[in-house]
Amino acid sequence: MELTIQQALQHGVAAHNQGNLQKAERIYQAILQSQPKHPDANHNLGLIAIAMGKSETALQLFQKALDVNPKVEQFWLSYVDALIKNNQIKDAKRAIKKAKKIGFDSQKLEALSLSPKLPVAGKTPPQAQLDSLLKCYQAGQYGDAEKQALSLTKTFPRHQFGWKVLGAILGQTNRNAEALTAIQMTVTLSPKDAEAHCNLGVILQKLVRLDEAEASYKQAIALQPDYAEAHGNLAATLQECGRLSEAEASYKQAIALQPDYAKAHFNLASTLHDLGRLDEAEVSYMQVIALIPTFTDAHINLGITRQSLAKLDAAEANFKHAIVLQPDYAKAHFNLASTLHDLGRLDEAEASYEQAIALQPDYAKAHFNLAGTRRELGRLDEAEASYNDAIALQPGYVAAHANLGLMLQELGRLDVAEARYNDAIALQPGYAKAYHYLTTMKKFLTKDDQYSKLQELYRDEKMPEEQRCHINFALAKASEDLEDFEQAFTHYCEGNALRKKFLNYNISQDVELFSQLQSSYPKIEKNALDIGNLAHQPTPVFIVGMPRSGTTLVEQIISSHSNVTGAGELSFVAQYGGFIARGATSISTDAIHKFREQYLSKLQNLSNGNLMVTDKMPQNFRYIGLLAAAFPEAKIVHVKRNPAAVCWANYKQYFKSNGLGYCYDLGDVVRYHKLYESLMAFWDTALGKRIYTLDYERLTVNQTDETHKLITYLDLDWDEKCLSPQNNRRRVTTASNVQVRDKVYQGSSQQWKHYKPFLKGLFDGLDD
Repeated sequence: MELTIQQALQHGVAAHNQGNLQKAERIYQAILQSQPKHPDANHNLGLIAIAMGKSETALQLFQKALDVNPKVEQFWLSYVDALIKNNQIKDAKRAIKKAKKIGFDSQKLEALSLSPKLPVAGKTPPQAQLDSLLKCYQAGQYGDAEKQALSLTKTFPRHQFGWKVLGAILGQTNRNAEALTAIQMTVTLSPKDAEAHCNLGVILQKLVRLDEAEASYKQAIALQPDYAEAHGNLAATLQECGRLSEAEASYKQAIALQPDYAKAHFNLASTLHDLGRLDEAEVSYMQVIALIPTFTDAHINLGITRQSLAKLDAAEANFKHAIVLQPDYAKAHFNLASTLHDLGRLDEAEASYEQAIALQPDYAKAHFNLAGTRRELGRLDEAEASYNDAIALQPGYVAAHANLGLMLQELGRLDVAEARYNDAIALQPGYAKAYHYLTTMKKFLTKDDQYSKLQELYRDEKMPEEQRCHINFALAKASEDLEDFEQAFTHYCEGNALRKKFLNYNISQDVELFSQLQSSYPKIEKNALDIGNLAHQPTPVFIVGMPRSGTTLVEQIISSHSNVTGAGELSFVAQYGGFIARGATSISTDAIHKFREQYLSKLQNLSNGNLMVTDKMPQNFRYIGLLAAAFPEAKIVHVKRNPAAVCWANYKQYFKSNGLGYCYDLGDVVRYHKLYESLMAFWDTALGKRIYTLDYERLTVNQTDETHKLITYLDLDWDEKCLSPQNNRRRVTTASNVQVRDKVYQGSSQQWKHYKPFLKGLFDGLDD
């Protein structure tokens, strides 16, 4: 519907009041195209010209307004003010006399005539000089503009325009201390200029004088309550001070005044994210993009928010869109890599991290994340080098020291690992993760200095929840070593509750997955590959079962054989085959064959020339149907352990991976174990002859016989080294990386009984 002239004028005035001068100017000019003599449009356009320092243009517009309607007092006041600003003093005095004769408020007119704005001739800069300065500044010619502004402030020290532009130039070129002096002079000369107070706030904020910045913004708002930018800047200061709820309110006020204020929407989204209100943050970032579709950082931050909401496919799309907008933006490649990592697409993640580093070689966090990705890919020498690159770039990078220590611990280089943990603690004495890792390397015999430090950290009420989670797991381990099982249980419960909160896990996700796996299997079976047409090297050995069921020990035994390489926990089955296994993509012989080729190409790179390679990702028990169909030559070893023992072992363990969310709630872990048992019964019915079930308890009681049976199943010749898995120096990345350096021992499946009094019957029916 087309607006009337009056409606258009109202829109223009609203934009004008909100400080959106460009929009207001467009509306006023549109009105004048229809009605060239419209007095209000001419007058208001003149006000904008005055604000831009164009007093001659303003005079022409004010004169047009007066020609049509000389009975509006404000038109006269604006006209006289413009004459004064243009140094037309005699004309100003004549206009004042004329206005008085018409009968307008003589007091207001006298105030203008007595104002400091009515200087003696020669004390106001010529309009041409003001126009030249403004033109240089708007063109970004800051060097020339600065010279002109300095000249103006020397010649006309009482004229605020020179100081105002000088302050803006100094601020733009990050000379904030000098800018402060210039803008303070502007405020002194124009104490009722809301924009000057707002500009002062900006410089004070840059100088981290936040209390003063807050006061300046509030003064600007007091002078002009509808000043949207001042509300937005006040909000940014409050956000920087950590006063997030107040910041949220100020951002919303700025947006109410100026709904298309994209920067306020962007910062509001950031505030909502920091407040943990991710769904609302997502909506706000989407509003930013609707206003400015090419705003790269809005796409990136929307992606980060969606990644936190586990909307990984949508996050990936956001990051890729950001890269299209700005291909050389390292941050976009970095965040894409992070999401690809969460999606299990490690090769692609590695490539994106490498691209981020190519664009920004000093990007320490990218080196750090690249190290972690390479570690998961089993390329340990490269991973160690990347950790060291991160530390070289940022010697105080605490997490890099700690994670390098963890990798060295996995390699069995325990002394060096301990040194790295201590380096992290020396850099940040309260770094809980390093204390947590250290506790996994020792048995507490007394409440020693390390135990006391853990207690001290635990008592710190200001400790972030993520760090508190680590301290709880560390204290639980220490208390268990000291046989204070009730205290250990208390810390396990607190630590697990925090971990579950971070992961936002709901077991319904796994209930649905397990149902999909069983529903899709008949079609997978129908499209199984024929062994006669396949190349068989290397042969995979899939070691599966519940986490903490003994799969690490079994891999140590098998990989002690001279013809076997232990590859550890590989993500490739889920990465390349997960969609097929749950029926989320078309199931066909070609799809299964492609999965096989992708997997074997990765396995070949890890084989070290051996004909058999172990993959001990426990969770691959979910995909046994697909594994049997894609690898008819493969060996599948299912490690089974006492249910109560394995459930407790899952609950007490802090897993670095985010994919085991069921572990952090006693009810969830029991229910998940029942899902596991049901699915394994399904696989046994369908594929019983393909699966070798190894009882962990029997293995620890009768190691020799059980090991012989296992090696026979694998069609390998006997190798005596398989009876001494503790001597296998290969890297172990799992929670058992310290225990497997010891001889096989009995009794670990009974440890959960120390906690039975505190479980309130939750494990009843599990201890078969």
